[in-house]
Amino acid sequence: MKGIVIKSTGSWYTVKSESGQYIDCKIKGQFRIKGLRTTNPVAIGDHVEFDYLDQEDVGVIRKIEDRQNYIVRKSTKLSKQSHIIASNIDQAFLIVTLMEPRTSTGFMDRFLVTAEAYHIPCTIIFNKIDLYNDEAKELHKATVELYQKIGYKCLEVSAETGLNIDVVANELKGKKTLLAGHSGVGKSTIINKIQPDLDLKTGSISSYHKKGTHTTTFAEMFELDNGGFIIDTPGIKEFGLIDFDKQEVAERFPEMRAMMHDCKYHNCTHIHEPDCAVLQALEDGSISRSRYENYLNIFNDDNLNQKHFN
Repeated sequence: MKGIVIKSTGSWYTVKSESGQYIDCKIKGQFRIKGLRTTNPVAIGDHVEFDYLDQEDVGVIRKIEDRQNYIVRKSTKLSKQSHIIASNIDQAFLIVTLMEPRTSTGFMDRFLVTAEAYHIPCTIIFNKIDLYNDEAKELHKATVELYQKIGYKCLEVSAETGLNIDVVANELKGKKTLLAGHSGVGKSTIINKIQPDLDLKTGSISSYHKKGTHTTTFAEMFELDNGGFIIDTPGIKEFGLIDFDKQEVAERFPEMRAMMHDCKYHNCTHIHEPDCAVLQALEDGSISRSRYENYLNIFNDDNLNQKHFN
């Protein structure tokens, strides 16, 4: 039997079979991907082969078909292991808010770099624009201009009022889309606006910390009436990179990738070398200072491999 994994609780997986049945499955055997140690051998979006056990409604996953792609982050508890968020994705929506809670560009860029590494197109959804004061409006304008300039599609929405939710829904048609972001940015609320009958649990914002409370406990994929699939994920506090070489990082910044081949040295780090096209662009304002600083923070991450620099 074949099917697709639509929910994972860590030990059990819900598989939707080709005939449309939903089967709770366990796993059998070892599943590895590129030798990467992972906390979840089976991920949402995986196409799998399974057999029924004695009970008609329980199965065992025996094989994972080759993944088209996947998006992964460092496990929060096991520093040398990864956590696959989802696989076989057509696109990702990064849900961000500039108020209650505020999403930093550092978090945004770590997610975008990872999406770039696995060739997953990413759209940035700015939610809660109805809450903006004058200061937030200025920050929003500058942030949108920054990311649009380097090629990212940006959408401005209010899940509370329904503003532009129809635009988001249209972007989901016929595609498998991952929604990611901090707790409290409105992922589940946006899904509920698009497909009210799902009635996903939503949470409030802590008045003390101005941060969201976790409501989505496990990743789950939902089928939409418009023919698309949407993957709701638990809120991410930090996005740790894993399985990266330092040499790769600049390639995952589109604005740096466009000019890095003009550097004098082929293995330029874009930090201290002479005749560096990236540093020249930073000096003349062609590259954003905030994006460059986030590049430095990622480059200096102790979890990245250094084998290309001797």
